[in-house]
Amino acid sequence: MDRSEDLSLRGRIGDTLPMIESIKLVVFDWAGTTVDHGCFAPVQPFIDVLTRNGVTISASDARGPMGIDKKEHLRALLALPHAAKQWGDHHGSAEAMEADVDRLFAEMTPLAVESVRRHTQLIDGVREMAAELRRRGLKIGATTGYFTEAAQACHLAAAEQGYRPDAAFCVSDVTCGRPAPFMIYRNMEATGMYPAASVLKIGDTVPDIEEGLNAGCWSAGVVLTGSEMGLTEADLAKLPASERARRTDAIREKLLDVGAHDTIDFVSDTPALVDDINARLAAGERP
Repeated sequence: MDRSEDLSLRGRIGDTLPMIESIKLVVFDWAGTTVDHGCFAPVQPFIDVLTRNGVTISASDARGPMGIDKKEHLRALLALPHAAKQWGDHHGSAEAMEADVDRLFAEMTPLAVESVRRHTQLIDGVREMAAELRRRGLKIGATTGYFTEAAQACHLAAAEQGYRPDAAFCVSDVTCGRPAPFMIYRNMEATGMYPAASVLKIGDTVPDIEEGLNAGCWSAGVVLTGSEMGLTEADLAKLPASERARRTDAIREKLLDVGAHDTIDFVSDTPALVDDINARLAAGERP
């Protein structure tokens, strides 16, 4: 193929690609982003199932790997030095520990589903935010580290409160969960929205940010309602201003340091964030 033929082919291919003028799809996390202010549902089941098996961990420990596949989350917790020692004291070698992950996950499943059902209150402003995005013609997607049963419980409760994404996928729907991008790709396919530069992923954890980056889309972090802050709406309101500012700055820095394109305080700030990213797109910037 000579150069003129090559350029002609590139032109024909280019003509089939959509123009990137604005954000078309926003993909949200669930716990800590759109429901469950402070992200409490995933925490206690890990503590409870490990306690039943002779391993004591803190809530801070349980939150450490938040956002990933819950079975991988279990593995990460059991790999903590103090947890691994306790496991070894009660159950033997690390090899035996790995063999028991499936058993622990099965034991934790009903605990996790029940915990999700107790922590599915929509975060303030979610319904109004979703309505505004739809008024603008955007699609709404969702991803989560929850497995099928927990995800379905979350979806049902949110729908009963008036929040229904156009597409929603969980870790059970893909070959591997966050930080892999596959749940975002499933949302793009289900809504018919592409390329990745017209997609915005929003979540409250490092794996959320990494999921968006690995998908090649814009990736933004929620600061005040997520697992990193770990406070109910009432407790956040009681936090002294200086402490709130200190924690907010630390969380914002953590999410930006792993590559977030931006951060917002609450998911209700999404329309303004979309406006900002659309301006960046118009200026030629790409994620």
